[in-house]
Amino acid sequence: MKVLITGATGLIGQEIVNLCHLSDIDVHYLTTNKDKLLSEVNYKGYLWDPKNRIIDTDCFDGVEVIINLVGATVAKRWTSSYKKEILESRVNAASLILESLKESEHSIRHIVSASAIGIYPDSFQNYYMEDSPERETGFLGEVVSQWEGAVQQFSMIGVHVTLLRIGLVLSKKGGAFPEMLKPIKQGMGAFLGNGKQWQSWIHIQDLARMFMFVIAEELTGVFNAVAPNPVSSKKLMSTMAKKLNKKIMLPNVPRFVMKLVLGEMHTLLFSSQRVCSDSIVSLGFEFDFDNVVLAMDALIDKHDK
Repeated sequence: MKVLITGATGLIGQEIVNLCHLSDIDVHYLTTNKDKLLSEVNYKGYLWDPKNRIIDTDCFDGVEVIINLVGATVAKRWTSSYKKEILESRVNAASLILESLKESEHSIRHIVSASAIGIYPDSFQNYYMEDSPERETGFLGEVVSQWEGAVQQFSMIGVHVTLLRIGLVLSKKGGAFPEMLKPIKQGMGAFLGNGKQWQSWIHIQDLARMFMFVIAEELTGVFNAVAPNPVSSKKLMSTMAKKLNKKIMLPNVPRFVMKLVLGEMHTLLFSSQRVCSDSIVSLGFEFDFDNVVLAMDALIDKHDK
């Protein structure tokens, strides 16, 4: 079997590539960087430039499944121009692949795409299922809605579509988690706001395994890619501090302070989404890290203390 991965060199992509190779699945990947082009027996890169509508269509040769992970990071100050890049990097990438498939013979039957729980509104009370009708009306909600809409278009050419709405990804190799650890390790940890906002998280190994599970089981539709036990922001940080043998002593950081520091992006730190993963579990997926204590045991070792 052969898959095509966008975003293969990113944090989640690298984890999925490793699992593909362990399962004897060959990987084609798209990159905008010539320096990242490799041509190995089971790992071959192809150039593309979604902004300028350029793609090497040889990337589709022999491919059955597309894993779509590409998108500019949201963890960067949201200037007007960068907000445009966040949106267009997702929508343009999907539309370019779709247009290219329409114009060529191919063997692709399934696209499994990243999405985000940012599509659900900020709430302390709601417990969001995949079919929850509520939608976030702010910037991130609009990005995810358009992103999902662009990927859903693949069904028009007979390609099965799966969307994984990803929560906070915990990985010691990058992303938010190492940045969250730093101030706690330095004795400078502080809760954000009242600390009651829900964090729907997932260990990166479980997330990569979920992508592989969806492919193996040929599942279609929308699934929440979060661990079964969301926790409050305060609980998450307290668990991290306890594992590091640290205490969080500083006063809580008010929302307006982070807004001054980060601008509109501060909403990432204060949004609350309690999200349910029962759908994927009911179909047989088993989490290796179903609670935050287990996750911290795996992510924090003696060298971190």
